[in-house]
Amino acid sequence: MNFPDLDDDSEHSTHTPAQRAVAAARSTWVSVVVNGVLSATQIVVGVFAHSQGLIADGIHSLSDLVADFVVLFASHHSQKGADVEHPYGHQRFETGASLALGVLLLAVGLGMVWSALHKLETPQAVATVHVAALWVALGALAAKELLFRYMLRIAKQVKSSMLVANAWHARSDAASSLVVSLGLVGNLAGYPLLDPIAALMVGVMVGKMGWGFGWNAMNDLMDHAVDEAEVQAIRHTLLATPGVAGVHDVRTRKMGDMVVVDAHIEVEATLTVEAGHTIAVAARQAVLRRHRVLDLMTHVDPAHQPDHDHDVTRPAV
Repeated sequence: MNFPDLDDDSEHSTHTPAQRAVAAARSTWVSVVVNGVLSATQIVVGVFAHSQGLIADGIHSLSDLVADFVVLFASHHSQKGADVEHPYGHQRFETGASLALGVLLLAVGLGMVWSALHKLETPQAVATVHVAALWVALGALAAKELLFRYMLRIAKQVKSSMLVANAWHARSDAASSLVVSLGLVGNLAGYPLLDPIAALMVGVMVGKMGWGFGWNAMNDLMDHAVDEAEVQAIRHTLLATPGVAGVHDVRTRKMGDMVVVDAHIEVEATLTVEAGHTIAVAARQAVLRRHRVLDLMTHVDPAHQPDHDHDVTRPAV
């Protein structure tokens, strides 16, 4: 499954940090209410209808509640400004939250797989489910798909990778509800083992998604660069600044949903230090205004002359 990449749009979000925090809180609280109702209904009906698949789906919904509160916590703390101990701010709280969501999904998925395998080892213990379980599963499928579309729309509006992760968490629930519904149909049609098989498939899906989120978050924590399209967009903005004759060594690293950039800009060698500094300031302001860049460190070089601190072993951008 491919997830939307916020780096596809190089323009800086027009939303302020406060607006992004409000949007995150609003969409997450909607998720809390939906998942609270669904998890309670699925687990209760699953127990009385003898459906392991529906119970597994309910536990998955319950894990969303924990994930939602992680998102609320991280969204609040990531909006804190820079301080002495965190000169680049607290944006990586969001990356940490995405990592926590990944670990949570992986743990829930492994638990589902273990439970389903245990049930398959004793097929005689698998009972025929009640038809009420199917209606609940279908209702959960519709609710989770609508929740996913709502949360993804908000995430794209405010350009938050953490909210994208949480939205796809909701989509994983919709996919699991679909699998559970199919398993329940098979169980009611006279194939009782299809219910625990559906629970097993749900566990694999959830675990795989958790691994993906966790791996992406780990990459970001290791100063992963943004994609080439966004690097070139930043480079184009620098080159468009009056007085900039060339650009090289553009390096980026993610800081939550923001980007920290280092770049060498070239100006005419005959300019004064003050004039070169003015051009560098203008280039920095243009990048901060047009892209989701938290900070840009510029190094001014004379145009058409090699700079001695240029690392020739690193390919220039």
